[in-house]
Amino acid sequence: MNRTEIAHPSLKADALLVLVTLLAALGWLFSYHSLKGLPPLLFIGIRFLCGGLILGAFGLGEVKAVRANPADLRLCIKTGLVLSLAMMCWITGLRLTTAMGPGAFISSLGVIIAPIMAGVLFHARIARSTWVAALVATVGMACLALQPGMTVHAAELFFLASALAFSIQFNLNSRFAGKIPVLPLTAIQLSVVGVVSLATSSILEEWPSHVSVETVLWVGTSILIATCLRFYLQVSGQGRTPLSHAAFIMTLEPVWTALLALIWLGERMRPLQVLGGALIICALVISRWRSISR
Repeated sequence: MNRTEIAHPSLKADALLVLVTLLAALGWLFSYHSLKGLPPLLFIGIRFLCGGLILGAFGLGEVKAVRANPADLRLCIKTGLVLSLAMMCWITGLRLTTAMGPGAFISSLGVIIAPIMAGVLFHARIARSTWVAALVATVGMACLALQPGMTVHAAELFFLASALAFSIQFNLNSRFAGKIPVLPLTAIQLSVVGVVSLATSSILEEWPSHVSVETVLWVGTSILIATCLRFYLQVSGQGRTPLSHAAFIMTLEPVWTALLALIWLGERMRPLQVLGGALIICALVISRWRSISR
């Protein structure tokens, strides 16, 4: 078997992940509009529980097989709980933010933190370039997060918390996706997020008595496109490509999000925020420089 044949599955997985970044960016817009009619945790709970049930219905036999294996089921639930924390922090940040672009760049720090988290969780070697990237990203995050008067908006703190949780979930998925079929892994993860978010929402939020048709449509697109399709392709792609490839490709998400926010919502970033976004992109490139050079 030649090198081209060996590389082909990885290239296909990389292409899937590029599509995932675009779907994820669209998810920011779908969620932004959905939050006009629903509280954040209720929206995430509905979105992910419905997404998990839909995917589970397409792979019912595989889901039952995973449920019958306690070890595999624990892995799915573990990654689902981490994803729950990430998504609840993310949607709270989106509800509080006044600009999606900066928030997307801060959330993208998860792919820089992922190799460091791999060292913490699995004793993986941390490259020197990762530490350099982390330093550059820290400066970039400060440029994005600092508001006039040297204050930090609460939304940025929630986005940063989501990045930390995403970095853990990213590592878990990369290690478990090759051991557990993609469909049940994704379906169970999403269902766990839905159940946890709905339970938390029932305690902390007041549910609306009426939901507009427009909100229902936005929630529907979030479920089908930004949840079912996006997470299935993401888990599938991550299971067939090296962590370094996947992490670098996922850096496209904040770029797409900022562009969509500019085109769709007319958002503008301050010069300091533009510099911060550029520094984070530089940090993402630095953290994956070995993969790029190869």
